[in-house]
Amino acid sequence: MAKLYFYYAAMNAGKSTTLLQADFNYRERGMETMLWTADLDDRAGVGTIGSRIGLEAGAHRYRDDDNLFDAIVAELLKRKLHCILVDEAQFLTRAHVLQLCRIADELSIPVLCYGLRTDFQGNLFPGSAALLALADALIELKAVCECGRKATMNLRVDQNGHAVAAGAQTEIGGNDRYVALCRRHFMERLREGEARQLSLEIPR
Repeated sequence: MAKLYFYYAAMNAGKSTTLLQADFNYRERGMETMLWTADLDDRAGVGTIGSRIGLEAGAHRYRDDDNLFDAIVAELLKRKLHCILVDEAQFLTRAHVLQLCRIADELSIPVLCYGLRTDFQGNLFPGSAALLALADALIELKAVCECGRKATMNLRVDQNGHAVAAGAQTEIGGNDRYVALCRRHFMERLREGEARQLSLEIPR
């Protein structure tokens, strides 16, 4: 029976690299895959999943109003599919996740999703929340904090390296905008960011 998998981690844990390795493993065995990534992330180029170590592969892009189940059914009219791989899965909607459940349950195609669990304030992304609730298997990939402990949180920083404590949930960026930290150091830096923001707002 096919399953829905959610591989989650903080930034810099190699999620896209792991996805591309899984894709390679399927294709090396003569199996057909279909790759997806969020339409809003264009850092790697149009229709591309890229990793920090230089690996990349072409991918379809999903938008909020796309029906992934229908898209897979249409693709099955052209070719057999053995696996669906989804990058930046935190940007999925709950509707998308339900569609991915149907792909695994009704079409018997395994679905492998890779993404962040929480945002820069420690809150779940909608897609991650749905995957944590509905995926058959939850697998944590390891990132490392500056202290050497496991990094589980994503701190957003400004151009000067100061913690950003407020703003839109989604802001695309890499090492210049986000730092992976353990919970202890994330909370410390976030409190510093909140205090700094408050001091800037108080009239002198």
